[in-house]
Amino acid sequence: MRHTEFAIIDRTWTLTLWFLQMSKEDFTGGHMELLKAVLAAWPFSYLPVGSLMKTPDVELFQDILDGVDILQTQKVHARCWSLRILDLRNMNDLKVVTELSLRFHLTEHQTHLLQWDQQSKDSVQLCYVKMNICDFPGDTLKKVLDIFPPDNIEELELSTNQILPILGHITPHLGHMTRLHKCSLTHIFLNRNTVLNTLAEPEEMCAIQFFSQFCKLNSLKHLSMDVVSFSPDHTQLLFICLKMPLEPLNIILCPLSQSDLKHLSQCQGLCQLNHLNLTGAVLARLGVTHLRVLLENTADTLKALELVNCRMEDYELSALLPALSQCSQLTTVNFYENDFSTAVLKKLVQSIANLSKMTVEFYPVSLECYDPLFDIVEEFAKYVLSSWIYFFQNASQDNSFCYNHLP
Repeated sequence: MRHTEFAIIDRTWTLTLWFLQMSKEDFTGGHMELLKAVLAAWPFSYLPVGSLMKTPDVELFQDILDGVDILQTQKVHARCWSLRILDLRNMNDLKVVTELSLRFHLTEHQTHLLQWDQQSKDSVQLCYVKMNICDFPGDTLKKVLDIFPPDNIEELELSTNQILPILGHITPHLGHMTRLHKCSLTHIFLNRNTVLNTLAEPEEMCAIQFFSQFCKLNSLKHLSMDVVSFSPDHTQLLFICLKMPLEPLNIILCPLSQSDLKHLSQCQGLCQLNHLNLTGAVLARLGVTHLRVLLENTADTLKALELVNCRMEDYELSALLPALSQCSQLTTVNFYENDFSTAVLKKLVQSIANLSKMTVEFYPVSLECYDPLFDIVEEFAKYVLSSWIYFFQNASQDNSFCYNHLP
């Protein structure tokens, strides 16, 4: 930019600051006529006066509008008028947007940033759109959460085994994260009484209060739970509180009971699900029945289905086939690490071949390729693979498929 352009910008900014400061002083001193005169003669097209609107007295607001009226009535000088936008919004001078990763302790950079924000809080708004918390000291976390408005957080990643100090401090703020659209819970374990299979009362109440906040998250679209251990009561509460429709749902290596799967299939927030990942969930006979209901409920929206290592056998897969054939939007399926026979796998491929949008398929090695010790018989596996390729090419000519030959 040229020096003259810098000079214009500097003059505009300087005059704006002068006007705002002068207006506050004149308002305090009662010199309203001067305020109206300056407003009427303002030489620039834009004037932000939001900071003047903080006073509860309506007289200042009326004088600003009177100044605008002067501009409208002095038609003789119309060619000299420059003001086109009078901004009454109450905004901070500067909004700083960043991400915050709280892992074990505050870094030196984070400490300086927090101190700077506290020193400049009258003119600067520091916003965290993404927050990652990993086994962070509870007392320090409370101070951080008390400083910043939670309604700016859009993504939250939480990993901890400190239930009371971490969940206890974040729970009061979770319900106020009105813009939160992605929540990831990772490696969270509750300290259970192994004899009675119960939680201590403080941890029980903490978990209940935490999950009850999800009913307030009206922007939540993505929920992921990876190696998370909660009781069936907590999982049931979570599924009841999920009101807004999720798009992806990942529940990976989490112990899901039959009751959990039942409430999962009845969850209102899964009616528009497009990606379901239940890797590691044990889908026994009753469990697969609930999954079938969920697939039927999401048949018009589901695009990706991952059922890796779900301990499914021929019966469970056969029970799912009618529901799978209704999922018209499916593009990707993954059935790795399950125990299917060749005959049932072929039925699966034939069923999926009728889905016009299917593009990528992942299948486990069939049971016939294992010896009695459950080791792969390499020669036989190669033969089965070659026959699979021929069969698959005839059933799904345009799709890509992967055939897992590892035990």
